[in-house]
Amino acid sequence: MKLLRVGPAGAERPALFDDTDGTLRDLSGIVDDIDGTLLGDEAALARVRAALDSGELPHLDATGLRIGPPLGRIGKIVCIGLNYHDHARETGAEPPAEPVIFLKAPDTVVGPNDTVLVPRGSVKTDWEVELAVVIGRTARCVESAEAALGHVAGYAVAHDVSEREFQIERGGTWDKGKNCETFNPLGPWLVTADEVPDPQDLSLKLWVNGELKQDGTTAQQIFSVGEVVRYVSRFMTLYPGDVINTGTPAGVAMGQPEPKPYLRAGDVVELEIAGLGRQRQELKDA
Repeated sequence: MKLLRVGPAGAERPALFDDTDGTLRDLSGIVDDIDGTLLGDEAALARVRAALDSGELPHLDATGLRIGPPLGRIGKIVCIGLNYHDHARETGAEPPAEPVIFLKAPDTVVGPNDTVLVPRGSVKTDWEVELAVVIGRTARCVESAEAALGHVAGYAVAHDVSEREFQIERGGTWDKGKNCETFNPLGPWLVTADEVPDPQDLSLKLWVNGELKQDGTTAQQIFSVGEVVRYVSRFMTLYPGDVINTGTPAGVAMGQPEPKPYLRAGDVVELEIAGLGRQRQELKDA
């Protein structure tokens, strides 16, 4: 299933994209929201599937309808840095022996087509297309990568926007360059795990002002999705509604020759992951 949330920011309603006819279906009569409570309730998800199969879900008019983040009430966002061989090379870093972990605040999340704000004083705002993993079953000290995939509810497109000066040159941790307002567009859909048979076989692409900048595949990941979930679960408990951004392939501005083409107000970024949908954001000054 392709689950999503639509409507004004802060007042989104649950919906579903119907592949059979390319329309939106209203879920508000069945569930309160697309969130960890729903994803952790197999019976509720089964009711949604049954309603879809029966054709009883009402249509939603998509005209002028904003698409919000596909997940509400996110618990935490765990991010994995330097998780693609080619991205590690372009930044001059050695491939890590263990996953690099940092956190993004849930309030960085916006809809897939919402405006991204260039922070005040920013000179190095950068792009990163990433596969987001959404947790559906509590994961605590999971024993294997294979077992870890059983804790995944689904997948989504994430844009891990980053300010490299804040991240790298201002001392301390990476968090300062990762948690600026609007720095995690998510969606358009949360695609349930049954529709993604192999998360290591997904193409990722990103364009800036129509120019292709990133063109990779999750097969290039240093640590697979299952291994990332297993590893993270050793250090923190993952709950339904938590999100893991699993890293970005090569092609970010930081890895390009001088003068590096960092993002400015007026730029347009588009990104997609095969089967998971497409995003488009215009940048504006904060």
